[in-house]
Amino acid sequence: MGQKGTDRQIDNIEFAVADIARSKAFYGAAFGWTFTDYGPDYCEFSDGRLTGGLTTGPVRPGGPLVILYAENLLETQSRLQSAGARIVRETFSFPGGRRFHFADPDGYELAVWSDK
Repeated sequence: MGQKGTDRQIDNIEFAVADIARSKAFYGAAFGWTFTDYGPDYCEFSDGRLTGGLTTGPVRPGGPLVILYAENLLETQSRLQSAGARIVRETFSFPGGRRFHFADPDGYELAVWSDK
């Protein structure tokens, strides 16, 4: 999440992986992605058009985590809850911003981040 996105649009995709080094080797060889490390548990990737992340943790069934950007995190959380979303991970800070995770009505987990 190196650059600020456009309000309420998809901004980032995050893969939970078992081994960041192995995933970097795979995606680098397969697609030519480049990487920026942010500590032992997080690595940003770039495919030349989109950035995303590789993070250690439980591998999520259903694929990567889609992350949207919001100018106002609290307002966006309120809007999501009013629309029927369930907050599954409360807002937390990370280098460069804050984010929370929510589940949509079908149970898909997504996240929203802000640099504010």
